[in-house]
Amino acid sequence: MKLFHHPFSSNARKAVITAKLVRLEPELIFVDLAKGGQRDPAFLAINPNGKVPALVDGDLKLHESYAIMVYLAEKAKDVSLYPIDPAARALVQQWLFWCANELSPPVGKLNFENMLKAMFGQGAPDPAVVEPNTKAVDRLMGILDTNLAGKNWLVGDTMTLADVSIAVTMMTHIPAKLPLAAHKNVLAWFERVSATEAWKATEPQMG
Repeated sequence: MKLFHHPFSSNARKAVITAKLVRLEPELIFVDLAKGGQRDPAFLAINPNGKVPALVDGDLKLHESYAIMVYLAEKAKDVSLYPIDPAARALVQQWLFWCANELSPPVGKLNFENMLKAMFGQGAPDPAVVEPNTKAVDRLMGILDTNLAGKNWLVGDTMTLADVSIAVTMMTHIPAKLPLAAHKNVLAWFERVSATEAWKATEPQMG
């Protein structure tokens, strides 16, 4: 099994963390995004979208981080991260879709404006982009905070793929200036996720 990744890609990190949590050990293949490795014909044959992560397991070529996370959990028969109870599984899927469709787009814009622009020498953050997306993330954090009230994890009594996907999406919350300060349940939950060994082992080394 081969897992193609880049340590600074939040989507790739979701797959790598999942592999560690379910105790699978795919060969990690570094894709040098800065040098255009994602556009290499050999990689495009695996993921025609030209993005990480991608997984090869025998004849299976799989892209999309959430599909890879689910595949790894099911391959390892890990019913903690991805429960088999229909209601619990549906809730995990709900949060995966919420993360992909609701949270990731505004977080991505704040990542670019507040963090990546300066790194790429593309000028100052654009308030016309920052302000509405900060408001959007703040609203979404309110939803997350309410759902975490009185709970350690989003679904059930243990960490699931729902927690992994959302927390990793927020991994750059400090440089991206995500509005978390008012959401105490979110902050406590994020600390729980980031205290796991899988999280620590995949922490990208800045600079």
